[in-house]
Amino acid sequence: MRLTTSQRDRGPAGRPRRARPSLWQSTYVIGLLALVLELDRLTGSAPVQHLYYFPIVLAGVWFGWVGGLVTALAAVVLYHVTNPQLLSFQYEQWDLLQIAVFVAVGLITAKLTDNAKRLHALAMTDDLTGLHNLRSFEQELEGMVRSARASGTSLALLVLDLDRLKALNDVYGHLTGAAAVRTVGHVIAAWTPPGGVACRYGGDEFVVAIPRCDPARAAELADRLRRRVHATSPSLDGLDFPSTTLSVSVGVACSGFKRDDETGETLFRRADSALYRAKRDGRNHVHVA
Repeated sequence: MRLTTSQRDRGPAGRPRRARPSLWQSTYVIGLLALVLELDRLTGSAPVQHLYYFPIVLAGVWFGWVGGLVTALAAVVLYHVTNPQLLSFQYEQWDLLQIAVFVAVGLITAKLTDNAKRLHALAMTDDLTGLHNLRSFEQELEGMVRSARASGTSLALLVLDLDRLKALNDVYGHLTGAAAVRTVGHVIAAWTPPGGVACRYGGDEFVVAIPRCDPARAAELADRLRRRVHATSPSLDGLDFPSTTLSVSVGVACSGFKRDDETGETLFRRADSALYRAKRDGRNHVHVA
């Protein structure tokens, strides 16, 4: 497992999420509209009126459909303000074209941006569970390691996998096995503490990073997750199963990254070794490195 790259926003329950627009972005768009309005008022020239496209495009990128459309309509209103003859609806062909382009630019920009964000989310999300995929988790982990090193706090890593998945596949089929992995992923997502990042990095293998978490707390959380999975009564591929059908083994490792040679990868290797010890102990166990 390779663990590198840079930090991204963390989503709720360890899932990837989109960044939310900020106040400064709204202020920036409004300021641009006001600047173009003043330039249009002073010059009244068509090239200056084209500058309304800039705040419309930015709003479409930052705020999506609503922002792009609202800013386009605001540009239409300001265009009327600086061209008083339009207030009486005396439009020339150029005026109608300009108004239509304002709205089209806002909507098309929002659509293209939304498609790009969806593709990015798909590239960073595990299809089966909705958790981070390995690429996204690697990006998150490096930032969490840097933060732990700078603040002198502990970072916990939990590595776990689903016990006896092969037996489930052999008896009930691989669709049932896939549903079992999905169910465990959903339990992990609901369990992951705030600030934590959960990832499915293999077939039935998961890893969770929890910042500011010492070994005792990490062991408590890991056992809570183990018990929650074991208590789940899953419905798998249309079949209802009793509680205790599913179980996970969990390996736990923590580090304050005081040593220069300690990295996210070495922490993962320690947690992975602890996972194998938990499985040797009889599965459905937690072992702390």
